[in-house]
Amino acid sequence: MTLTTQFVTMLAMIGMGSVFGAALDTYNRFLQRTKRKSWLVFINDILFWIVQGLAIFYILFLVNKGELRFYIFIALLCGFAAYQSLFKKMYLRVLEISIRMAISIYRFFVKTLTLLVYKPIQGLIMALIAIAVMLGKGLYSLLKVILRVFWFTLKIVFLPVKWILSLLWKLLPKKIKKTVEKLYNKLAGYLQRIKNYVLKWTAKWKKPKE
Repeated sequence: MTLTTQFVTMLAMIGMGSVFGAALDTYNRFLQRTKRKSWLVFINDILFWIVQGLAIFYILFLVNKGELRFYIFIALLCGFAAYQSLFKKMYLRVLEISIRMAISIYRFFVKTLTLLVYKPIQGLIMALIAIAVMLGKGLYSLLKVILRVFWFTLKIVFLPVKWILSLLWKLLPKKIKKTVEKLYNKLAGYLQRIKNYVLKWTAKWKKPKE
C-alpha cells in the first residue's frame, strides 16, 4: 500500500467516523428509545450497526481494496471524536431545523390538498346527496298527489257503476241473492283460512330457534 493510499485511507476513515457520529445522533433522534419496546430497539440497533459496518467497509474497499490496518480503527475513533467535540451541537441544530421544515412542508401540502381537493370533493358529494334526497322527497310527494287524484277519479268514474250495480242487486230475486251471499261467505271464509295459515307459518319462521 503506497503512502498516498494510506493517507487517503486515513482521511476517508476520519470522515466515516464523523459520518458515523452524525448517523448515530440522527438514529437516536428518530428512534426515541424511551417510547419504543425493548425488543424493537434491539432489532433496530442490530440493523443500524450492520448498515454502518457495511458502509464503512464499502468506503474502505473503494479506497484500498478493503485492506484492514490498525490505524484505520484509530482514524475512525479520531473522526468520531472530532464530530463529538466540534460538529455535534451544530449538526443537531441543523437536524432539528430540517425536521421542523420537513414537518411544516408536509403540513402545508396536507392543508393545501385538503382545501383544494378533499373539501371540494366532500362538498360536491354532500350537495349531490342533498339534491338526491330533495328529488326523492319531491317525487314521493308528487306520487302521493297523483295517487290521490287517480283514486278520486276512479271513485267518480265508478260511482255510476256502483249505483247501477246496487239497483240491479235490489232487483234480483231473493233466491239469487241468497246464493250469491253464500258463495261470497264461502269465498271469504277460504280467504280468511289462507290468511291465518300464512300468518301462522310466518310467525313460526320468525320465531328464534333455541
